[in-house]
Amino acid sequence: MSKRPIAVSGGDAAGVGPLVALRAAFELRTEERFVLFGDAAQLETLAEQDGKAHALRRRSLSDVHGLELGCVGVVDTSRVDPALIAEHRAAPALGEAQWLTLNMAACAVRDGTLRALATGPTSKAAIVSAGHPFTGQTELLAGLSGLADDDVTMMFLGPKLRVALVTTHLAVADVPAAVSTARVMRSVRHLAQALLALGSAARNSRLVVAGLNPHAGEGGLFGREEIDAIAPALRLLANEAPFKDGTVQLVGPEPAEAVFRGAQRGDIQGVVAMLHDQATIASKLLDWGAAVNVTWGLPFVRTSVDHGVAYDAARAGTAEHDGMLAALQMARRLTENVDD
Repeated sequence: MSKRPIAVSGGDAAGVGPLVALRAAFELRTEERFVLFGDAAQLETLAEQDGKAHALRRRSLSDVHGLELGCVGVVDTSRVDPALIAEHRAAPALGEAQWLTLNMAACAVRDGTLRALATGPTSKAAIVSAGHPFTGQTELLAGLSGLADDDVTMMFLGPKLRVALVTTHLAVADVPAAVSTARVMRSVRHLAQALLALGSAARNSRLVVAGLNPHAGEGGLFGREEIDAIAPALRLLANEAPFKDGTVQLVGPEPAEAVFRGAQRGDIQGVVAMLHDQATIASKLLDWGAAVNVTWGLPFVRTSVDHGVAYDAARAGTAEHDGMLAALQMARRLTENVDD
């Protein structure tokens, strides 16, 4: 019996999301069933341009389980003026479409109709301009699942770097106050779980927590977050599995520059970063096109590309689908043992 299909939310119709979602799903369609959520007319046009229209199937949510292997399903969630899409910029109508598409796809997975969610890039500016409070897909998905933002962890899993974030979409000025012992502990636990799920945390693997400040605070000279929040978290975690039994070695806080270099060399299997760009700059340098944004702590698997809407690439027709391909493959890998 086939597993439930995987849901794919295309993101901003004016960006590269719908095209890369379509191309990635078509590449894997003989191995897995995917259902794309978005503007069906746009997706059908894109499929026709790629010579794949014959393998696209419109489906209602009540009929997605009947999708045959080798075909890609489409659930029509919104209709956007093609002229507006062609402008390749943020717009309220596009924001509303993204909001509806993401919510419908996420709810279908949350309610068990589909087994995992892979998301394309959204425009925060467009969604906010449509009147919806929105700081990111990670936070929205937590809310739809009845969870607080602090219950989930944003992480980027790639072949060279596996990094989890303690804080996500905050102004840099707000980060120090947001680095707490509880948040550090949550991110470390979630990253350890991810490493174990991927089979990359054999005994004596190293999970290293980066400091927030230069030189990890230099003993309090450059800040006290390492002393007051991060180090206490690691002391508490040392008494928990998988750290207590040595399955994963927990180290830190260490200077971020040294931690990421160690990960690049392969000496470190997992890194916990304190702020968004501390993690994403390293991820994009080491694993561009191969890293997957994963939200850990949800009641379902959610993966995403690690890039933005890329209006310029959409305008130029130079979109590459490697990132979405990696996201779909990660969604499959993390749900291999899910029973339908």
